[in-house]
Amino acid sequence: MYDETGDGVPGSTITIKGSSRGVVTDLDGSFKIDVSPTDVLEVSFLGYDTYTVTVGDKASFVIPLKPKSNELDEVTIVAFGKQKKESVISAITTINTKDLKVPSSNLSTALAGRVAGMVSYQTSGEPGQDDASFFVRGVTSLTYASGPLILIDGVEMSSADLSRMQPDDIASFSIMKDATATALYGARGANGVILITTKEGKEGATTITFRTETSISEPTFKVKFADPITYMRLNNEAVLTRDPRGYVPYSQEKIDNTMDPNRNQYMYPANDWYDMLMEDHTVNYRTNLNVSGGGKVARYYVAATYNQDNGNLKMDKQNNFNNNIDLKKYQLRSNVNINLTKTTEAIVRLSGTFDDYQGPLDGGDALYNKIVRADPVSFAPKYAPDELNSYVQHILFGNADVGNHINPYADMVKGYKEYNRSKMMAQFELKQNLDFVTPGLAIRALYSTNRYSLHEIKREYKPYYYDIVAYDKSTDKYILRHLNTAAGASEEFLGYTEEPRVIQTTNYTEAAVNYDRTFADKHAVSGLLVFTMRNYSEANAVSLISSLPHRNIGFSGRATYAFDSRYFTEFNFGYNGSERFAKEERFGFFPSAGLGWIISNEGFWSNSLELERIIPKLKFKATYGLVGNDAIGNVTDRFFYLSDVRIGSLSGRSYNFGYNFDQTKYGTTIDKYPNDKITWETAKKMNLGIEMNLFGKLEFMADYYTENRSGILLDRAYVPASMGFMFTPQANLGKADGSGIDFSVDYEHSFNKDFWLTGRVNFTYATTKFTEYEEIDYSDTPWKSMIGQPVSQKFGYVAERLFVDDYEVLNSPSQNFNDTRPLMGGDIKYKDLDGDGQITELDMVPIGFPSEPQIIYGFGLSSGYKGLDFSFFFQGLGQRSFWIDAATTAPFLDTDDNSATISKNALLQAYADNHWSEDNRNLFALWPRLSDQRVENNVQTSTWFMRDGSFLRLKSAELGYTIPERITNKIKMKAFRVYVSGTNLLTFSHFKLWDPEMAGNGLGYPLQRVYNLGLQFTF
Repeated sequence: MYDETGDGVPGSTITIKGSSRGVVTDLDGSFKIDVSPTDVLEVSFLGYDTYTVTVGDKASFVIPLKPKSNELDEVTIVAFGKQKKESVISAITTINTKDLKVPSSNLSTALAGRVAGMVSYQTSGEPGQDDASFFVRGVTSLTYASGPLILIDGVEMSSADLSRMQPDDIASFSIMKDATATALYGARGANGVILITTKEGKEGATTITFRTETSISEPTFKVKFADPITYMRLNNEAVLTRDPRGYVPYSQEKIDNTMDPNRNQYMYPANDWYDMLMEDHTVNYRTNLNVSGGGKVARYYVAATYNQDNGNLKMDKQNNFNNNIDLKKYQLRSNVNINLTKTTEAIVRLSGTFDDYQGPLDGGDALYNKIVRADPVSFAPKYAPDELNSYVQHILFGNADVGNHINPYADMVKGYKEYNRSKMMAQFELKQNLDFVTPGLAIRALYSTNRYSLHEIKREYKPYYYDIVAYDKSTDKYILRHLNTAAGASEEFLGYTEEPRVIQTTNYTEAAVNYDRTFADKHAVSGLLVFTMRNYSEANAVSLISSLPHRNIGFSGRATYAFDSRYFTEFNFGYNGSERFAKEERFGFFPSAGLGWIISNEGFWSNSLELERIIPKLKFKATYGLVGNDAIGNVTDRFFYLSDVRIGSLSGRSYNFGYNFDQTKYGTTIDKYPNDKITWETAKKMNLGIEMNLFGKLEFMADYYTENRSGILLDRAYVPASMGFMFTPQANLGKADGSGIDFSVDYEHSFNKDFWLTGRVNFTYATTKFTEYEEIDYSDTPWKSMIGQPVSQKFGYVAERLFVDDYEVLNSPSQNFNDTRPLMGGDIKYKDLDGDGQITELDMVPIGFPSEPQIIYGFGLSSGYKGLDFSFFFQGLGQRSFWIDAATTAPFLDTDDNSATISKNALLQAYADNHWSEDNRNLFALWPRLSDQRVENNVQTSTWFMRDGSFLRLKSAELGYTIPERITNKIKMKAFRVYVSGTNLLTFSHFKLWDPEMAGNGLGYPLQRVYNLGLQFTF
């Protein structure tokens, strides 16, 4: 007996088939047994395929044992089951789980550019809020749920659950894109499906794998702000350039004193809030331990994960609590497969995810926004006590007026937020092989229950705010004044507030019968029928409607036929019911069909040695079908066929009566009218695909697809007030078309036993456009119509340039946008498209590319020589436009949308360097004429602030070394690998103000560049 390495296999069992008589091999793999010529020997060993041999007239045997093959290498995971890879004619892309292992505790950040057909991008780097947005083949609807259906071990989960998945625990990761692949999910398949299966134990000895990583994380791009001196000078310019007699906020004396390096920094502050409150980098940790193995009866996979992600905020030593972001994630998983009988298998899956968070009161993104909205020169972050306050124990925070200005330092250290989030999943699956009834027949049943809870609390004190009321330069002493003196406005002790608790429960049941059989070695037939039922409920509901359980029910089926591994047909259907629609519209039927042809399996192909050598595989496939979507309108829209009426609750519709008019009768308002005609959003999908292999090394897959989506829910375009409606009626009026291509190219070659090379290219091009849209008649202004435009198309004004001077303003079409002050030279000049002598909404046209990217691509190489390996991957994005948010980045303005708090925007260095001024009348400057008040004209959506969102990024790179087996075997270790890796390492883009992937969210919490060191042991 010998294994795949040629070594003898001690402990192998050799039995005579049909009897209990047998022996076990010796240490060198040899054995002896008395047999007769008609006996059949069965040879087995844990983790290897059973080998049978007829004795015959032989006296000795050399028997090879082969490890049990990985089933996933031979099949593809499809809806509610598995299919042989060659028979799959649906558009399904499978990701190698090795490509998902990036130095991040958020799995969704690894998807961009790695999957043909998936559009993915990330706009925030804040721990816990850094989930990427992802869509399958673009967005063709206005629904609140435009992302794909996510299934983990067959059960619907959220994008947050996907983000917390560990690559170590994933057995397969598939993207299902066309109608044939998704039709069985009926009600939720219109936007594509992500299907993840977790690892199961394999028959064999126990394997223990341990991975630990330590990462250094830093912003990919640090936004540059003007220094405080430039800030004051240009703030004065912003006042005087609009009103030469205006009052400037900063005197020349203050500017001069602030420039003095020997100044009193409390009296003349110059705050760099970012450097004061933000660290250049932070350190994060990730650890995973998994154990797998099993025998003939039971197999197990058990895993535990611990991740810690820290923010970039500085810890203040005056506090006895940590105000930085500290997010700890714990995850446990246990998958156990048990053979109850030779034909019955039970599977128990248990998993739990637990998040413990501590961080700033409003979160990292909100605090970052306060940093860029705080006045840098009006007060110090905190003051050293003067003589009158030498006894106080609290921090003397700086502020102005009555303490109502943003002091980001105070907001950071005055308290912290904690939340504890838990999600538990328990799943039981039972499979019964019915070969004893008829070969190929099997049934299975699955029950899953999820429990989710979130508990959030805040602890904070109310800061004492001060400013300087007197300063003696000769003694360098000042006198402080307490600003927020109202009762309860400032307190030294921590207060406590608690957010409403979130408790959610999901129960899911699935039952299926499957038939799979091949007749005469040529006719492969399979069939599947599935029943599903899902029930979701939420505690602490805010209304009666939201407290009712959410329910979906479905019945689906699939039938396939393959002839001689050459011709393939498939039919699928989904029959689903949704609670959201009236009885007549409640159920939808969604069929699909497909054809496939493996031309390389034809006789004429295999008879041509040259043709078979060059193209060993060539496959064509085509599918067409319907898929449905009931997640339309708003997430709070439960029952479209019911009205929503509030009685006696609207003070605006009330009247007073009585002798003293002290009696009030409240009126009635209607929030929604019943509509029993609202129904499913339906997508007709067509897919044409090709799969080809060249020289046995280059694998090419490409798909061209179209989608016609109808029944898009829209508000009625124009409802006269005379009709008396309180709520704008809705109807399934919209239609949209989508089309595109996606392809992948994989290359694999081994030069010799020590040197190998692999490569991969992915490309996705996805476009959409409205073909029907409820709108008023735009025949006179056709550029205003949504018809023919992409679903996420932006409309705005065409900016010609900046006005030369005030005289040109007076002699140009009117464009005041209800501004309180007249336009001046240096403001943005828009084009009068309809020629009516004024700039109005009728002059708004489609501008730029859609806000969702139309092109996503990625490419990379991996190579290894002996124990050394190196890989890199580039991600790119194209045909996407975004707009600099002029309203929130306008310098010197109060833009925090809180009337009780005064903010004053920072000045971007780019605006300081490139703006229109009397001394530099650049008609194409980045920023218009400065102003100390909001200029409505200059913050309109227009081509002026439109930017190209395309970029190319070195998404990841890794260098690793695996210790030779001759060394690891000495310490009883199967493998030991050490590696260094990184993500978001380089970015190439025309846009230079901030990371282009963040689009218009540039002043939010920055994306992170990561440098990582990892170790992996296998025992």
